Amino acid sequence: MYTIGQVAKFLGVSRDTLKFYEEKDLVKPKQDDENGYRKYNDYDIYDVITTNFYRHLDIEVKKIQEIRQSKSIIEIEELLGEKKRRIEEEIAYKQLLLKRLEEVEEGCKNIRAYLGKYTIKEMPLLLIKGEISDFVAYDEYEMIKKNTDQLKETVTLTDIRRIISFDEKGVTGDKCVVVNAIETAEVPVQGKILSHPKCIYTIVENGRWLNGENDVAEHVEAYLRKVGMENGYEPVGVVYVNILLTTYEEGVERIFLEIYAPIKN
Repeated sequence: MYTIGQVAKFLGVSRDTLKFYEEKDLVKPKQDDENGYRKYNDYDIYDVITTNFYRHLDIEVKKIQEIRQSKSIIEIEELLGEKKRRIEEEIAYKQLLLKRLEEVEEGCKNIRAYLGKYTIKEMPLLLIKGEISDFVAYDEYEMIKKNTDQLKETVTLTDIRRIISFDEKGVTGDKCVVVNAIETAEVPVQGKILSHPKCIYTIVENGRWLNGENDVAEHVEAYLRKVGMENGYEPVGVVYVNILLTTYEEGVERIFLEIYAPIKN
């Protein structure tokens, strides 16, 4: 038999917690007739451990009381099964959050490496899930939520690509598509896959580029044409623009755009 102090010490719980369990009839140690002290036996200690487990699962005290009093094995299985599903959903969400954080970290590294510079690299595979009329078409963002991996109810602009088409005379087309990143084109999927093994890759900075007054399209097209002419690259006439990062420095907005411009082999 053990005192409440001994149980509190080797289970790592407070006396107040054990007293609370006793008040709620979650554990019922016998009281010593001579001195009035409560004595915990092995079964009482098991009840404390089990109650701690349920509380770590965020099962409310009333439910724990019901489990102790009248729940069948099947009912306990159903209750724990529901908790398991919620935990699995939370793990999936945390994994998605971690993925987003890693993407932002990678974006910061790319900004440092390629802002105002360029390299030749393959564009990651993208699956087109739909089209919206513009980045600022907020009433169409519900479609983004339905077709991309989102953080709760938020909209992530990295799931949108602006596609600018151009020829030797200048910009000829401009649209926005909702995309999913995919690992391989070998697995059957519904939708068009964007695949470009060889692209001019660069990062450009542009402030409030969506307002129509300082639109990035003409700037990007002119820059890529200059890079192509100087280095013998022949663009295929399309550019993919991704908002990589938006930040503020001393109240000034800074928007960094990731550019992939496919070129002919």
